Amino acid sequence: MLVAVAARPALWSTAVGQILRMSPTGWWRRAPFVPRPDPAYVRFRVATQYGGSDAAAPDPRDVVEYLAWCRSLGSTVIGRPTRP
Repeated sequence: MLVAVAARPALWSTAVGQILRMSPTGWWRRAPFVPRPDPAYVRFRVATQYGGSDAAAPDPRDVVEYLAWCRSLGSTVIGRPTRP
C-alpha cells in the first residue's frame, strides 16, 4: 500500500489526514508514539470490505481509490475544485 500511495503525491496529504482521523485520541501519549488505527477497527473495516474475519490485507488499488474519493469529497465540502 505504501508504494501505491507513494507513487501518487496528490494523495499524500489525504493519506496523512485519514491516518490521523482513524487514530485514537491521544495517540502521542502511548508508545510507539505514532498515529495508527486501532487494530480492532482495521479488522472490522477489512471484514466489511472483503468479507469474513480471515480476510487478507486491503488491496492497494482499493486504498488508492478510497483516498482519491476522500480527496474529492474534501474538495467538494470546502468548495475547492477537484484536481485529477
